[in-house]
Amino acid sequence: MALARPPYYRVDEYLAMERESVGRHEYLDGQIYEMAGESLQHSRICINLAVEVGSCLKGRRCEALSPNMKVRTGDSGQFSYPDLTIVCGEPIFLDAYNDVLLNPAVIFEVLSPSAEAYDRGEKFLRYRNYIDTLTDYVLVSQKRPLIDHFVRQADGRWLLSSFENLAARIEISAIGCRFELADIYGRVAFAEAPPPFPGES
Repeated sequence: MALARPPYYRVDEYLAMERESVGRHEYLDGQIYEMAGESLQHSRICINLAVEVGSCLKGRRCEALSPNMKVRTGDSGQFSYPDLTIVCGEPIFLDAYNDVLLNPAVIFEVLSPSAEAYDRGEKFLRYRNYIDTLTDYVLVSQKRPLIDHFVRQADGRWLLSSFENLAARIEISAIGCRFELADIYGRVAFAEAPPPFPGES
């Protein structure tokens, strides 16, 4: 017995439904995906990021936008809700609803087990290929102190820097901000590593 194909939605159909929806849904190539609720760890990291980034950008030309702001990835059939988006200068929107941003400069994603592969893979592939204004992509682990910072280089390549302890500091030159990992991970309790098996060092 053949499995039924999921329905295909046009972009205009997705946007019409999403603007009436209580929950949030991402869109990829005609398919609509409901976004899961967040863990306490995820919530704390998102709030910490909003506080740190928002404080740094206060009174400057760049501003931070909440996780309720959709981002369209070029004409590639992708609409997403980054955990934190930074736009520099005048925001450009898809239409008069002003709820789909076209020119993000920096995108932060707090990784979750269900979406990490997508955030690192297909989503980032489209971000870097279809969003010309994007200079930085920042992935924040919630399992341990680890931030992967991708920066677009002048030749179009992306350079990865990883920060792996609470004493580290990440700098995003495009917006002139530095952040301590200890502040980004404030109140976050990481699971302890399991004890070694007998005989292991």
